[in-house]
Amino acid sequence: MSEQYHTLICAEDLAALIANDAPLRIFDCRAQLGNPQRGAELFATGHIAGAQHADLDRHLSDPPDDRGRHPLPNRDAWLAQVRLWGIQPGQQVVVYDDVGGQMAARAWWMMRWLGHAAVAVLDGGLQHWPLPLESGSGPSPQPSDFSANTPLTRLWQVAQVVENLQTQDHALLDARAEVRFRGEQEPIDPVAGHIPNAACLPSTDNLTETGLFKSPQALRQRFVHLDPEKTVCYCGSGVTATHNVLAMKVAGLAEPALYADSWSGWITDRTRPVGR
Repeated sequence: MSEQYHTLICAEDLAALIANDAPLRIFDCRAQLGNPQRGAELFATGHIAGAQHADLDRHLSDPPDDRGRHPLPNRDAWLAQVRLWGIQPGQQVVVYDDVGGQMAARAWWMMRWLGHAAVAVLDGGLQHWPLPLESGSGPSPQPSDFSANTPLTRLWQVAQVVENLQTQDHALLDARAEVRFRGEQEPIDPVAGHIPNAACLPSTDNLTETGLFKSPQALRQRFVHLDPEKTVCYCGSGVTATHNVLAMKVAGLAEPALYADSWSGWITDRTRPVGR
């Protein structure tokens, strides 16, 4: 059995797996906030050979509701989708995008939510892929009998975040840009600011200038002031927050929890406090 990848995989290693006909599933997670059709358009134009399209709005989220702009689907519904994609138990899954893993990390987290450890984000994304792309709709595999196992993740609900406002037992970590965190700019959501007592560590700072993840040592230094087991990650809609979760895992740290509703879910109840 070939080596399995649980956090990141480099382009060279993925190319080698493909060349050796290793059993794996590859998913293109490219997306553009505010333009739900863009991911499918990009996929049809060109994608890694053999990849399937994992759409942020159709596959990785429910329609917007009081849980925010990209609420997690029901776990059973997500399991059904994974089966439709033909993913086999223990099979290596690789997910990629074109923004340094900011979107693909959501699919990485969701596979771990089903207890599937063999899932990795393509480090550097499509910009670092050395081989020609293929166009079209991608493969149509036979459905599988994939079974969910104990989650490898931790998921927080809004009631826990509300309670934590009083206890402050856990640190809240916001993955958005500083200007959005401070409420100085809000291009997406109707209310600016952040959840009170949160700190801001933008997920974009997990990457080098070339779009690759920083070294484990550099990432450990970035999160050195946190106890990951008492940290809860959030962002605008529960997508880029998973990038901070992944970065902590790359650093060799314990996995923090995710508040998937995030800022866009928090502000659906206007009685909840806002920090600025």
